[in-house]
Amino acid sequence: MNYEPSSHNLARFPKWLKRPAAYSGRQGEVNNLIFTGNLNTVCVEAKCPNRSECFSRGSAAFLILGSVCTRNCAFCGVEYGTPHVADPDEGQRLAEAAAAMGLKHVVITSVTRDDLPDGGAGAFAGVIKLLREKIPDSTLEVLIPDFNGSVQALNTVLDSKPNVLNHNIETVPRLYPAVRPQAIYPRSLALLEHAAADGKTKVKSGIMVGLGETVLEVRNLLTDLKKTDCSIITIGQYLRPSRNQVPVAEFVTPEQFAEYEEYALDLGFEQAFCGPFVRSSYRAGEQFGKQLKD
Repeated sequence: MNYEPSSHNLARFPKWLKRPAAYSGRQGEVNNLIFTGNLNTVCVEAKCPNRSECFSRGSAAFLILGSVCTRNCAFCGVEYGTPHVADPDEGQRLAEAAAAMGLKHVVITSVTRDDLPDGGAGAFAGVIKLLREKIPDSTLEVLIPDFNGSVQALNTVLDSKPNVLNHNIETVPRLYPAVRPQAIYPRSLALLEHAAADGKTKVKSGIMVGLGETVLEVRNLLTDLKKTDCSIITIGQYLRPSRNQVPVAEFVTPEQFAEYEEYALDLGFEQAFCGPFVRSSYRAGEQFGKQLKD
């Protein structure tokens, strides 16, 4: 679907969204490992604005189960359509690439696979097992879809004992029909609550702002998230991946991000990472390492 550009998208980015691209020898190394391993990253497929920085630092967020999603969220740059058959050897290649990159904290996410009976939960568990064998000293973070609310699928992932389980709530409930029509706000909250119930895995979620939400709606969302015992929250600026996605409604100021961070911490979140370039997997190892230190 093509959306008409708005004045916000045609305007120049504000000064706080301007920064030089980062390039180094490690970026070439990471690109080569991804290419030769026939792997996907959410950095590339979702057109993340931080990808050159992350690749230059020798990190990436791996995307399993292919690069085609069964859901068509209006904010997302990942391709929508009919996915290919899952590659049984993908996990082994991913583990080898993560080891070659020297990753101390590995982030694994996936496209949503509503076509699979378990939604891809078994693939997450399999990758975690392989990574534990290949790089046992690394911490592991998974960013999972909602598995259509299947507790059995969620337990499959939890039983593999990731250090961090992330599921992004993405936006305020009022905007779900327009921005995330195939998702259900209470279903995502229930997933996070179940994941946090045993207290063994750090539970994390993230949202984008600049989609037309109000400050009060964000505060209410943070309150809802805290009730699930979610302990880590990320809030970043929505940036339109292409003309095929919904336009940016607002460029949120750094001062407002600081207010959101203060509000989240006052609610009792253990960690809150809020800023224009913050993404759920951006510098995730530093986020988790800071929490362990604290």
